[in-house]
Amino acid sequence: MSRKIIEVEGPKWVEQGIITAEQEQRLLALYPVDDKAIGLLPLLGSLLVLLSALSLIAANWQDLPLLVRFGILLGSVAGSYAAGEYFRRRGNTQLGMGLVGLGLILFGTSIILTSQMFQLIGYDVTGLVAWGVAGVGLTYLYRSRLLFVMTVAIGGIVQGYNTEALGAFSYATAVFTALTLGYYWWRYPDALLGAVLATGLLWQAGLLIGVLHIKITWFFVAAMLIYAFGDWQADRPAGRALQGPPLVAAFLFMLGLAIFGEAGSYTDRLQPPLLAYLVALGAVLVLSLAGKKARGRLSSATDWLLLLPGFYLPAGLPLAVAALVVLYAYTGTLLWRAHQEQNPDRVTLGTVLFILTTAVAYFRLTWGFMNKSLFFLLGGILLLGLSWYLRRRAVQTAAPDASTPNP
Repeated sequence: MSRKIIEVEGPKWVEQGIITAEQEQRLLALYPVDDKAIGLLPLLGSLLVLLSALSLIAANWQDLPLLVRFGILLGSVAGSYAAGEYFRRRGNTQLGMGLVGLGLILFGTSIILTSQMFQLIGYDVTGLVAWGVAGVGLTYLYRSRLLFVMTVAIGGIVQGYNTEALGAFSYATAVFTALTLGYYWWRYPDALLGAVLATGLLWQAGLLIGVLHIKITWFFVAAMLIYAFGDWQADRPAGRALQGPPLVAAFLFMLGLAIFGEAGSYTDRLQPPLLAYLVALGAVLVLSLAGKKARGRLSSATDWLLLLPGFYLPAGLPLAVAALVVLYAYTGTLLWRAHQEQNPDRVTLGTVLFILTTAVAYFRLTWGFMNKSLFFLLGGILLLGLSWYLRRRAVQTAAPDASTPNP
């Protein structure tokens, strides 16, 4: 229910006698007018003014005395924090948090510019880690989703700089981000923050794989470890949001193998030592299943079908077929679960993924030898027929059970 629905449908309900005009007004009162867009205007105006001042300072930066430059940096950071706190206490929370977030950005910029002013040479990211520490502190202090998202981004930037410029991975940054922001998400579960945190951690895991030059499939051990923590979260939407990015990564990986599996140029980077890989992945699987059992969600164990190690097959058609089998196993069980749970959103997702998998399978298995006119004709008929059947099943799932007696 939302204010927009009541505004559109309310007069019809009053006209049909479902509710009275007074009840319509009471319902509208429960959903006040959303003034978020209006609240953003002062923040955008402040940002433009600040950008103008920064442009002027940047153009004359080298001509300014050292102490003046240092004072500008300190003053801008302190001024942003002070202004943010001022507006927050006066009830303008959005503008206040926006200015605090701006202060966090200026703090990181000040670290970089101070290093340049005093010609400090850094051989690690200790200074930039302080930026992340400040972000975490502000996130806990204000319990702000904006600051949480910014801190995840800062962790990714710091890690990216470390791996690209210094050729090393900062384990301290990764562990600090995972523990501090992970605990925040655990204590204050939120779907958006779960998805953002998982994406940020996956980014850092990908950088670690690149730095260590190990088989890229080790990435999914880290990804499914993130997924496993979602199983232990009591808040189901938040837990599912944390699991979304790892599942998306696994699905896209398998889809890539199904499409490009016959190209053997990269398949030598897929196969880690079998025993070590299975032991590591098995340990994460046990952790995940324990969480699912504790929360009564064992039916979602079918998500792990995406992790079937079909990539150990030889490059070529066997690898592509194995990837397709994995995709069909996952999308088929996803649809089955969606119909069992009568979840229309999941039915739609499963339908789209199943049709996508079928399209890839049809293309991979028939393009090489089939007449192209016949290829497109049969492909169109296949997808149209499959789309009609799955949509019919989706409508049946969404429709109320006729056998259920009326109260």
